[in-house]
Amino acid sequence: MSPASARPTITDVAQAAGASRSTTSRALSGTGYVSPEVRDRVRKAAKRLGYVPDAMARGLKQRTSTTIGLLVSDLRNSFYAQLASGASQAARQRGFAIMLTDTGGHRHDDDPAATATDEVEAADIFLGQRVAGVIVTPVSATVTRHLTDRQLAVVEVDRSFGSKAADAVMVSNADGAGEATEHLIGLGHRRIALIIDELDWTTGRQRHAGYEAALRAAGLPVSEDLVVASGWNADDARRAVSKLLQRPDRPTAVFAANNVIAEGAWRAAADLELAIPGELSLIGFDDAPWMSMVSPPVSTVTQNPYALGEAAVRQLLERIAEPDAPRRQIVLGTELLGRGSTGPVPADH
Repeated sequence: MSPASARPTITDVAQAAGASRSTTSRALSGTGYVSPEVRDRVRKAAKRLGYVPDAMARGLKQRTSTTIGLLVSDLRNSFYAQLASGASQAARQRGFAIMLTDTGGHRHDDDPAATATDEVEAADIFLGQRVAGVIVTPVSATVTRHLTDRQLAVVEVDRSFGSKAADAVMVSNADGAGEATEHLIGLGHRRIALIIDELDWTTGRQRHAGYEAALRAAGLPVSEDLVVASGWNADDARRAVSKLLQRPDRPTAVFAANNVIAEGAWRAAADLELAIPGELSLIGFDDAPWMSMVSPPVSTVTQNPYALGEAAVRQLLERIAEPDAPRRQIVLGTELLGRGSTGPVPADH
């Protein structure tokens, strides 16, 4: 290797291993026959020289890409960061790289078209880079349609808009929400509020359904005045929950439908100096780091975002390998994690 060379080439590896360039290429790619002795010698030489294959050049030669696009809603939310980590590790283990972007958590409630435009603009980056496929946490049906119309393999993860052209990987939202509500009912609570961001997506719709099903199974009324739309960030949730908790007939328990809403609910209770769980029980959905750091720690329904990312990569690569296979929906389980924020209904209720 020339002293001026900043990066060893496959020719450098071949010379160091005493093999031809074509044999070296086969040894490194794992395609074609190479004797075990030569393969071992080549790989040791590559490791010694610090040789890294040029994925772009290999993709052009083979007319394939070794890059997967990952479009998530908001990397500031630990849920999406963990999902991206799981996808990245699963992709790397299979010889793929992840190209990651997010939409910054933007949703334009007064202009759904603007929300779709943000997603499509982010997805177009992947199209320009000719990725092998895309994993997306969609906030509209438009982005999936935009990608599949261009013959790209797509997996929707965390939520799904039901596209027949895309696979989906989600958790059992209804079961998890039902278990959270049953937990509160078992502690004697009868006025249980659901704080939720939306009912249009599978996540919100299914969690709402699980909450209602648990109330009905216990013979309790479903009160629409206890289902509160919170907005999309912790500050909006804080204001919405604060109004709820100042009602004369306030609930004795709050089920927050995600970790961001749970943060807003926690802060609202603190603002009003309501003791948790003595005066108000709180349970969430998702397990953000802060939830185990506060006192008392927050009870929650846990899902595994890392596993969601891993499963999405596996399914995407299966879809790429078998593009005509029937659409598949993978559902992962949840687990109720009881902590100190939920307790018996207050004696005066």
